[in-house]
Amino acid sequence: MRRATSTLLGVLLASSPLTLRAEPTPLAIRVLSLGGKFIGSGMGGARIVVRDAATQRILAQGVTTGGTGDTKRIMAGGPRNAQVADASAAAFHAVLDLTEPTLVEVEAYGPQAQLQSAVAARSQRWVLPGHGVAAGDGWVLELAGLVVDVIDPPAHLRTAAGDHQITLRANVALLCGCPIEPGGLWDAARFDVTARITRDGGEPMTQQLSYGGKTGVFAASIDAAKPGTYAVTLTAVDRATDAVGIDRTSFIIP
Repeated sequence: MRRATSTLLGVLLASSPLTLRAEPTPLAIRVLSLGGKFIGSGMGGARIVVRDAATQRILAQGVTTGGTGDTKRIMAGGPRNAQVADASAAAFHAVLDLTEPTLVEVEAYGPQAQLQSAVAARSQRWVLPGHGVAAGDGWVLELAGLVVDVIDPPAHLRTAAGDHQITLRANVALLCGCPIEPGGLWDAARFDVTARITRDGGEPMTQQLSYGGKTGVFAASIDAAKPGTYAVTLTAVDRATDAVGIDRTSFIIP
């Protein structure tokens, strides 16, 4: 009798709601560039960290991999919440083992291949055990910014004596790497690229850069007639989205 009672008690405890069993809970996380496409392998992806929002315990982490997705589907401007990701669209996939409803926080940081222009975004949502966020586009975050990558002058360039004509060139792109060119989907005419230049920490001067004849390249020439150390801050603004990017360089006129 005692043995039967013990067995019954064990069964009741095993089936008790106090016994929490982890349920596999899938996540598909994608990262869009503001005004553009998905940030994927071509730009080094976006770094993803998934946390329990209450405890900040890391539940999963990795990088989005894959392509930028289908241009027409993403940029067509369809109905709100219409799925835009296809099988090629970059994503980070994870399976969480949840035992209870959890407020989950996702942080995205990228693009990883252009860290001087990388920005972060965070998002939270409740996730139920066994009921993940993987259908359709999955869990989508958006990063607002532009890639600005100085081509010329290289950092800490020292010119030859008497050489004070300096060419400024920068590559500008969306965070997804989408191309900027005249008349294109991301028209060069809507981007303002500006150099802010100081000599030996003095008063700044500004110089506008114009499209340089190659996809994404903007250029200008300046006359740095006075000797000194010049610091250059290059900024780009997309007037259609207010996205901004920045990079810096310097040069020395002996």
